Amino acid sequence: MELTLGFSPCPNDTFIFDALVNNKIDTKGYTFKTQLEDVETLNQWALQGKLDITKLSFGVYFKVMDQYELLNSGSALGRGCGPLLISKTPLDTDKMDTYKIAIPGFNTTANLLFSTAFPKAENKELVIFSDIEKAVLDGRVDAGVIIHESRFTYQQKGLHKLMDLGEYWEQTTGHAIPLGGIVIRKDLPAETRRQIDALIRQSLEFGFDHYPALSEYVTAHAQEMDEQVMRQHIDLYVNQFSLDLGEEGKRAIARLQQAV
Repeated sequence: MELTLGFSPCPNDTFIFDALVNNKIDTKGYTFKTQLEDVETLNQWALQGKLDITKLSFGVYFKVMDQYELLNSGSALGRGCGPLLISKTPLDTDKMDTYKIAIPGFNTTANLLFSTAFPKAENKELVIFSDIEKAVLDGRVDAGVIIHESRFTYQQKGLHKLMDLGEYWEQTTGHAIPLGGIVIRKDLPAETRRQIDALIRQSLEFGFDHYPALSEYVTAHAQEMDEQVMRQHIDLYVNQFSLDLGEEGKRAIARLQQAV
């Protein structure tokens, strides 16, 4: 049985799915037609119901719960791993509503967390996550909400952190930060959904068993990163919650839903 599967080319996702899509584990007869895209593209596709299985932002998951079921394995959720609000020069965060802010997508959890912290800041510009640092440096925007590997590179480019939006979330709610999850179409058979969930966990366990070695699949899709940044990325975003959301993870997601 062939299923369509979408996730990002970022090291945390390629690390999780490597063994599954490259037949390093027994896939129980399933094959996968993969689509590696940025998170906002995957979010838009989820809203359209385009793929059988997909990574998406939790902010979008709440809009597609009628079509998709959240799997226990594969999520990006944790502590100290949230998006950062950065600028070229220090800015007064009390005046955030007067600035133009680059965001990685209107449906991203990053934008949801930013809006939670700054509900009056509505002058936003959609910028591909990998281009946000440049947009800030070029003065196209006053500040930007960065995710993924930009957390590890913004200081090298002379940019300033205005706020750790994940830290703000943790301090105000006490919950872990739900960033993105893996969902599967509800119209697929229940046994298929159960098996895919188990296979994703097995794929991740395979990755953990061979870590800190980085597979060619991971490095090939992270061409602009050095190995240290790739490992920082994996260490930050892939954790126990990625193996299984558990009750703590589910409570954090339920709390985020209240903020929508």
